[in-house]
Amino acid sequence: MKQNSHSPQVFLVGAGPGDPDLITVKAVKAIAAADVILCDRLVSAEIIDRYARKNAEVVYVGKECSKNASTPQAHINTLIVDYASRGKKVVRLKGGDISFFSNVLDELKALKENQIPYEIVPGITAASGAAAYAGMPLTARGYATSVRFLTYYKTEILTDEYWKELGTSEDTLVFYMSKGNLNGLVKKFLALGKTEGKKIAVIEQATTPYQKVYTASLEDFHNRFGSKDFVSPSLVVIGKVVNLHEEFSWLQVPLQEGIYFKSVTNGTLVSNHQNVFEYAV
Repeated sequence: MKQNSHSPQVFLVGAGPGDPDLITVKAVKAIAAADVILCDRLVSAEIIDRYARKNAEVVYVGKECSKNASTPQAHINTLIVDYASRGKKVVRLKGGDISFFSNVLDELKALKENQIPYEIVPGITAASGAAAYAGMPLTARGYATSVRFLTYYKTEILTDEYWKELGTSEDTLVFYMSKGNLNGLVKKFLALGKTEGKKIAVIEQATTPYQKVYTASLEDFHNRFGSKDFVSPSLVVIGKVVNLHEEFSWLQVPLQEGIYFKSVTNGTLVSNHQNVFEYAV
């Protein structure tokens, strides 16, 4: 395999959707070589424990908009540039795939403007991981011929014209970061579209030991789950493929409740990675 001619100073890395085994070999190599790891909340602590050097500096720069606990993107950009400019090997580590509903474009612009060489390392995105671990092939023959990746974290993010088209689409629809607007999402589909044969699934903490899958018809969703506060992260799948979950689900139901991705305060994490969520601000 031909190697890149440049030597990256920064690696923009997707860590996968939760299960620490769902990480690429290339990502592991980048993490193992890093002097500094800038880490999102939705990254398994076990990945850091397994692969990061004990003397690597691990900095938590998570985003939890619902809790007003997000690291400003401008600050993240500054950290990446500052560390790289000091000759450090930097890994910007994000849950899922680095290019799906993240701010990687802002980070790419900052790197380009400062002439810092970089490399993008893709990961398994949440949609792929959640669908696989819930037994729902996203484009199963006879159920859907295509899939769309969307988000509905703000109600104005999709136009009325686009909603009308979505409402009649036979595509599998996967919504990221949309658990806070689920009731409104369902109402849109009930008002605009053909719902025959389609179901909705909400997949909590996909690919982790605490994964739970909730399914319902669109018509019955409000009665069954309208008042439920789903655990973050939750992925929403709408379409006929949701009907396959009951038959092909293979992941055993967890024996206990739990939160896989812990909330921590922004700051510099300790070098001893026995517990990545111990930190020093």
